[in-house]
Amino acid sequence: MAIPRSSLVNDEIEGIWHCISRIVRSAFLCGWDALTQRNYEHRKVWTHERLKELAGIFYIDVCGYSVMDNHLHVILRNRPDLARQASDREIATRWWRLFPKRRTPDNSPAEPTELELDMILEGVGRVEVLRQRLSSISWFMRCLKEHLAKRANAEDQCTGRFWEGRFKSIALLDQAAILTCAAYVDLNPIRAGMAETPETSDFTSAQDRIIARQAEKRQEEKPTHLEPAAYQRCLERARWLCPLRDEPDRRGFMALDLDDYLALLDWTGRKVVEGKKGAIPAHLAPILERLEIKGEQWLHSSQHFGSMFYRIAGGVSKMKEKALATGQKWVKGIRAGQTAFLSH
Repeated sequence: MAIPRSSLVNDEIEGIWHCISRIVRSAFLCGWDALTQRNYEHRKVWTHERLKELAGIFYIDVCGYSVMDNHLHVILRNRPDLARQASDREIATRWWRLFPKRRTPDNSPAEPTELELDMILEGVGRVEVLRQRLSSISWFMRCLKEHLAKRANAEDQCTGRFWEGRFKSIALLDQAAILTCAAYVDLNPIRAGMAETPETSDFTSAQDRIIARQAEKRQEEKPTHLEPAAYQRCLERARWLCPLRDEPDRRGFMALDLDDYLALLDWTGRKVVEGKKGAIPAHLAPILERLEIKGEQWLHSSQHFGSMFYRIAGGVSKMKEKALATGQKWVKGIRAGQTAFLSH
């Protein structure tokens, strides 16, 4: 029996989700479309820009993403704790930025007046409704997909669906599931034959993190190597993303350093391309063990994560616990969790 999304997603409780949306009829409307002989690559830029914009409005962390020719992957963490701490004025200001009534000549939201903010908040319980929406995964995906669909339809001078219905979501219950899913998302262009390495995988969180990391390393070694403006642009590529590990002013989502993650990603990507299983290098094996992932299954899991799990992913004990919480005795993917992860 299918599990309704409402029984899994509670906007009042923090969680990490892998969200997937496919373009209608699996058409390549964000890449080269053979049917129309048109190149829609620029829509990937739209998607990237909209993700960054929404990450600055919602109380939601973007942990990872990859924009493909005919589908989209996003890893999101809702932050109801931050929404609860926000003042009524901040909630109203963020909602205005999401749905502005006035815009500047460059089409960005105009600064709201006090009267306009008051109008947003008027009505009993209105502020609490908006507070919940601004930390809602469903509202985030709605504002992402509707914006892109309207823009694409306007460009094509047509109406109708752009996306295949609602998005699919998988709850990532533990660190093992988070790492495996993050690698699966970041390696999507390599698996699709669109790139050879993570650093050449355009429109992925991996590439953004690599560009920022390389700029920081070069700046440490040769402070005059990069112009200040170019250096800042490189840093901005990853600053909007949720960090892997905790930072002084930001909470990470993974118990792993960036260098360790990139090393694991690079090795995995090369093995996936070559189609060889091979042995995990000694310096990478402890990373998997620390996160309770079966090393011999890592390549398979990071390549087929999307087909292994349905609505929830994690160790067997976590999946059974979640199943019971939703009134289920069994959920699809428990056997996959037993195969992929060490925890029971």
